[in-house]
Amino acid sequence: MRKTILAGLFGLVALPALAGEATTYPFEGTFDDATFAVESAIVGRGLVIDLRSHVGEMLNRTGADVGSDVKIFEAADIFLFCSATLSREVMEADPMNIAHCPYGIFVAEREGGVMVGYRNMPEGEMQKVQAFLDEIVQEALK
Repeated sequence: MRKTILAGLFGLVALPALAGEATTYPFEGTFDDATFAVESAIVGRGLVIDLRSHVGEMLNRTGADVGSDVKIFEAADIFLFCSATLSREVMEADPMNIAHCPYGIFVAEREGGVMVGYRNMPEGEMQKVQAFLDEIVQEALK
């Protein structure tokens, strides 16, 4: 429970700051279809989803508690996972790449549209992770 709350709080704090630092793609279909596609693309690669953070639900549930009536998302989830092979490779190159793990792919419904995306990674070895995230997202978009 504590991990879910911390992940949700991180999402609340980090999402606006990352808006310009994320790659997003429109998804042709429903939010549920998109989350199923993303989950299937991650698990289909033999990866384990460590956490599915329901950021949209948390924001909608706590808006009044923080004095806001703004509905940011109809729904929004973040899938957090890691790749042992890729993580080892990028952390052997620079142990401080641990700061970017676990990796996340988000699905969000807003203003009548559904999008799938991920946080952009820094230049260097982490571009391998960004390419990997993009491969997963592209598979989910099919």
